[in-house]
Amino acid sequence: MPEKKKETKYSDLISKIEKMTTIELNELVQELEDKFGPVVMASGGAGGGEAEAAAEEKSEYDIELTASGSSVIATIKVVKEVTELGLVDAKKLVDSAPTIIREKVKKEEAEEIKKKLEEAGASVDLK
Repeated sequence: MPEKKKETKYSDLISKIEKMTTIELNELVQELEDKFGPVVMASGGAGGGEAEAAAEEKSEYDIELTASGSSVIATIKVVKEVTELGLVDAKKLVDSAPTIIREKVKKEEAEEIKKKLEEAGASVDLK
């Protein structure tokens, strides 16, 4: 006889998650991380290839400045350039790291901005 699953207060949520595609799960994890920070850890179990394919399909990225680095002035200059903010607003953005400095940027542009920021000494993640 099949074993009956124990009902918990999360049973409905788990049932919905079980029905999601890999891409939908990836989007859910991204939203949870955006809301609560990087507390959700993905494991490299079955379907890992599908998750990698879903990540490769992504065409727009959010650029997160995780740390300003040792050359804060150079980082501020690059942030000012790529965000078109004034000097004071760019400094506030850099001082508030980790923070998103640009959202929904095309892959090529995001990689270019990341490279500029890293050359200025900053730490950057593309999400």
